[in-house]
Amino acid sequence: QVALVESGGGLVQTGGSLRLSCAVSGRTLNNYALAWYRQAPGKEREFVAISTWKREAWYADSVRGRFAISRDEDKNTVDLQMNTLTPEDTAVYYCALPRRTKFDSLSESDFGSWGQGTQVTVSS
Repeated sequence: QVALVESGGGLVQTGGSLRLSCAVSGRTLNNYALAWYRQAPGKEREFVAISTWKREAWYADSVRGRFAISRDEDKNTVDLQMNTLTPEDTAVYYCALPRRTKFDSLSESDFGSWGQGTQVTVSS
């Protein structure tokens, strides 16, 4: 049984930083992509970043240059370093694992395992 658990959310002022972590159990990250999504109040969930199965990093335009995704396969975790945060980054952040190995996608429907989410609030 695969499980994903996010941590590291919280309240931060504009311009501040947070580091989110996604711990994966029940499956090793080797050959898996892992993505971060977020959902702001009243909005649809949107793609934020992905660590591809080849360990490349792709980002949404809105966070490129401010966020950095990284993986530690010894710890089976994927982190999201978020810098220069703005109130527009306020959302619940989710990590997600795709349904199969050696597969990269930005489509939510391709991700079969999700964490419970962690709240990030950026005050102005």
